[in-house]
Amino acid sequence: MDIKEDKLKEEMNDEEKEEVADEVEKKTEDAAKAKEETEKESSSGKELEELNERYLRLQADFVNYKKRVEKEKESIYSYASEEIINSLLPIVDNFERALSSSSNKEDSFYEGMDMIYKQLLEVLGKNGLEEIEALHCEFDPNYHHAVFQEESEEHEEGIVLEVFQKGYKLNDKVIRPSMVKVAK
Repeated sequence: MDIKEDKLKEEMNDEEKEEVADEVEKKTEDAAKAKEETEKESSSGKELEELNERYLRLQADFVNYKKRVEKEKESIYSYASEEIINSLLPIVDNFERALSSSSNKEDSFYEGMDMIYKQLLEVLGKNGLEEIEALHCEFDPNYHHAVFQEESEEHEEGIVLEVFQKGYKLNDKVIRPSMVKVAK
């Protein structure tokens, strides 16, 4: 993952440097032209004011360009990590199934699997993955996907009774909703 990120950073940095250099060169040429025009037509106050405004707009455009490039770069990194984490979620699910089906929780194999599972969750958590709380919470269609509805005298309507598959958020963006059974 680090190698891909490094390559991506290098490619982005080279592309950005070229784009910024081209943009700076264009803006410098425009500014130089504006300055030459200003010197030639210094007798006209309106034209000087107009050129000054154009120069200020160019500066503002360049600042906006830099901000846009930075946002695009962040978006690319976010998308790359989202894709990788999405591909790891079925593995997390399989670890959970394997650990829940084990009958001997004292077995060293079980303990080793549990340690690997916890380590995987820790690494994913450090990269922004967060489990969506669902059990006994109020149903929220933004975070939960209702698979079943069941009559329940013990729970109010709209309360999640059972979670079939955990849901996850990545940096506050839902990447997989929880699959749940809801009380009606």
